[in-house]
Amino acid sequence: MRAAALEDRLDAERYGGKASQLAAAAGAGLPVPRGVALSVELVDALAVGNPAASAELERAWSLVRPPLAVRSSAVGEDSDGTSFAGQHLTCLNIRSAASVIESVEAIWHSAHSESALAYRRRLGLPEAPRIGVVVQELIDPDCAGVLFTRNPIDGADELVVEAAWGLGEAVVAGLVMPDRFRVARDGAVLERVAGEKDLAVMLAPQGGTREVPLSGERVRTFCLGDRELAELARLAGRCERVFGGGRDVEWAFAAEALYLLQCRPVTRAPSPMP
Repeated sequence: MRAAALEDRLDAERYGGKASQLAAAAGAGLPVPRGVALSVELVDALAVGNPAASAELERAWSLVRPPLAVRSSAVGEDSDGTSFAGQHLTCLNIRSAASVIESVEAIWHSAHSESALAYRRRLGLPEAPRIGVVVQELIDPDCAGVLFTRNPIDGADELVVEAAWGLGEAVVAGLVMPDRFRVARDGAVLERVAGEKDLAVMLAPQGGTREVPLSGERVRTFCLGDRELAELARLAGRCERVFGGGRDVEWAFAAEALYLLQCRPVTRAPSPMP
């Protein structure tokens, strides 16, 4: 049972789908925030309070700098047919090794909840989940969202981008109507529709996140311009060269730098255009 840096080559059967995908992205030079992956065996041991597991987590703590994002990486997660989106807990803005252990325990329990087990049964997966965890340095973004490298509604060879202010959880959790863009492969904007971004999910000073109400022009002001959309188009092309077509990418811009937070096969369509 061990923790491994995301820059290592990670076996999806030992570290889970999300960790394996992020490791492949980092190895290909994509802009993945630094992090560590906790193996299935280590997560199981942490969930029952194994002292040796806690010592290994303390060692891994020295490889990352808080604040941190702690996310599930189940075996089979982020695969072609099983995204597990929304099934497992995510913990953001974690600031101590003890809080990482608490987050890992909470994620383990969320994967064993009745709703998560029912999801597995519907997909014909083994009843007992095998849960790895990714611990990553958390980006405090100006804006964030999702990107589909193929239009998931009609299959058109174009990008679909959804974006909002602050952390991408506002988009992923459906808390706002995000800005929507259709973008050509060369970065040319085909269509842009302003959303109603009346709140932003931001880092809370003492850990965790908070929902901050937004008002005035910012609610309808586009959070991405042509330069950022061109950068996203280049990132989409790089992701497809590494993984193949039809990717669902989570991204963030912070201080004008673009980061890749997740890259998985497309398994859902964006919400309808307003």
